[in-house]
Amino acid sequence: MVQVIFLTALLALLPAQIFSQERKAPPLTLKSIEGQTVRLSDYRGKVVLINFWATWCPPCRAEIPDLVKFQKKYGKDGLQIIGVTYPPEERARVRMFTRRLKVNYPVALGTRETKASFSRDETLPLTVIIDREGVIRGTIAGILLPEEFNEQIKPLLQQQKLEGEIKDAQKSN
Repeated sequence: MVQVIFLTALLALLPAQIFSQERKAPPLTLKSIEGQTVRLSDYRGKVVLINFWATWCPPCRAEIPDLVKFQKKYGKDGLQIIGVTYPPEERARVRMFTRRLKVNYPVALGTRETKASFSRDETLPLTVIIDREGVIRGTIAGILLPEEFNEQIKPLLQQQKLEGEIKDAQKSN
């Protein structure tokens, strides 16, 4: 009985990260639909949402206007969305589609392997949440709802803001 209580207490004190599925994001380098190189490493220090989607996926198409709004509103706070298409997709079709929706974040053509390196979940859309240190903090299968954004992503954005304010206060003292 004493051993069970001790083990329970020990487990309660261990960091949650040991038991979570948090891990470093794998390297990602893709070509954007505009022909530019998109590297996940270029966005270190930002909260990155990698959104796997397809033009042929109705929920994906429904989600994009909210992603555009999130990027516009929270980009200044360190949010960076990267759209990665799921095959089969043609560059010209994706470019025309994203222009029509006024997508304001990079979009690259992905592969099944690209998506599998982040998640085995077959759901589309699928959003991978990566913190400022490059650690995967979670995935959202299906449409990213505003409530999920507020619960899972906003705290990551605010964490950096708070840390910056603390550093500024320490410098002025």
